[in-house]
Amino acid sequence: MKENKTFTMIKPDAVANGHIGAILDQIIKAGFKIKAMKYVALSEQIAGQFYEVHKERPFYGELVEFMSSGPIVAAILEKDNAVEDFRKLIGATDPAKADKGTIRQLFAESIGANAIHGSDSAENAEIEGNFFFSAFEKF
Repeated sequence: MKENKTFTMIKPDAVANGHIGAILDQIIKAGFKIKAMKYVALSEQIAGQFYEVHKERPFYGELVEFMSSGPIVAAILEKDNAVEDFRKLIGATDPAKADKGTIRQLFAESIGANAIHGSDSAENAEIEGNFFFSAFEKF
């Protein structure tokens, strides 16, 4: 059921700082099942395509540059109420405002380098997951 899935990316800052394992551990301990996962480096072109929805925003160029600055870990996760529960797990975009114990509070450096992405709706989770994974890569 697609409403029970969400999409995430562990961002270049968290990957560079060695937090992949700790972040995945938190995700699994929170009851999410990994349905697809890959470790990839995004080119500026691919990052630009993924964030096309933000193209007119002033932060678009910085975002594309940041997301293509190093490898990321992309994953599709499954759990009842996946989108909402995952957004609670990762915390506020600004790590200074994120609840204690959330992924961003623990691992993010700033609003821009905020360690992890989480889809904001079931519809976007499906779109984002399909951007990174083909049908035979999903379980």
